[in-house]
Amino acid sequence: AQAVIAIDNSRLLSELRDFTADHRKFRALLDEIASLMVYEVTRDWPTMPKPVQTPLARTTGKVLARQVTLVPILRAGLGMADGVLKLLPEARMGHLGVYRNESTLEPVSYYQKLPPDIASTEVLLIDPMLATGGSGAAAVSFLKKAGVTSMKFV
Repeated sequence: AQAVIAIDNSRLLSELRDFTADHRKFRALLDEIASLMVYEVTRDWPTMPKPVQTPLARTTGKVLARQVTLVPILRAGLGMADGVLKLLPEARMGHLGVYRNESTLEPVSYYQKLPPDIASTEVLLIDPMLATGGSGAAAVSFLKKAGVTSMKFV
């Protein structure tokens, strides 16, 4: 299954990068890629049992053990949020605004809106843009200062 996902991601990325892709196609492809990525990145998160009544019998399923908070880096990360929410519809949202100062090349934080209890949740930091990694590193540092200890960067 992992080989199939890797091949499909390669196809999707190729289509996404095609300059002839219109806005609608670009958004749909980004949405699909984000869903595939979040599927992989959440596979080792802790789960807990949940009773389920099937048509034939009562059984036990699994659900995530902790609340999930998505934190897209504005604005590019918002493009991936819907694809992530398709697989994690119960997730809450926070937002971080970070940009690179072109004179100093240092990241600048301009907006932060996070749930007050974010430290007690699983956090997915979302940003499709990665050049130097400075904005991403700054966002990770900000989330750590907010008390986040369980975080993944998608």
